[in-house]
Amino acid sequence: MNICLFSQEEINQPLSIKDERGQHIIKVLHKKVGDSFTAGIIDGKSGLAKITSIDDSTITFVFNADGEGKPLTCLRMIIGFPRPIQLKRLLRDIAALGVSQVHLTGTELGEKSYMQSNLVEKGSAYKMLLDGSVQAGSTHIPQLFLHKTLKECLEACQCQNEDSVKFALDNINPKASLQNALTQTCDSSSSCKEKPVYAAIGSERGWTDKERKMLEDYGFIRCGMGSRIMRTETAATVAGSIILNKLGYLD
Repeated sequence: MNICLFSQEEINQPLSIKDERGQHIIKVLHKKVGDSFTAGIIDGKSGLAKITSIDDSTITFVFNADGEGKPLTCLRMIIGFPRPIQLKRLLRDIAALGVSQVHLTGTELGEKSYMQSNLVEKGSAYKMLLDGSVQAGSTHIPQLFLHKTLKECLEACQCQNEDSVKFALDNINPKASLQNALTQTCDSSSSCKEKPVYAAIGSERGWTDKERKMLEDYGFIRCGMGSRIMRTETAATVAGSIILNKLGYLD
């Protein structure tokens, strides 16, 4: 836990020692009265919280905001719905990278039962995004969207109407490597970092020919990342890292 995050309502209230954050402050950070810890408001400012008192049940602190909380990047990811256990790791890791939007979508080759997962309804998906943001020391949580089909997803993203850069990862006869596509697209446009950048990654069995054509019709460049076949969660993290590095976010 590299930052303790609070809602706007919580930031001015005593924190229960039994709360996960309270446990972390006392048992992991070993903080005492007069000490400070890194804190922030969810989707808001970051700063330091100074502990003013600790009793048997609560920690009282005063928060002083002094930063923007590491704003999210321009990268938005479209991901074919993976296995629920993979989804948890995926959401945590790409949130740590600073992805601004995550669009989970059903695909033609994806396992339909995965879409029935109650991870979103029970808050587990948001918890993973929150955990990834905390790992990164960021206050900003990526937005999460669900779509039944790829077509529904692309229409919701307004990919045809929006001035954006779009890459679709595909290990079946890609038209370029992701590295080369990034170089050709972003080196020729100084505004690459100033517009949305999409990366679309299929589910476990990839895209169908119909989906490939649909992605191309929406302006996506089909790219590869070498000959090795990766899990959806691995491909998402690797692709996100390559794109963000090219855009200068990892400098």
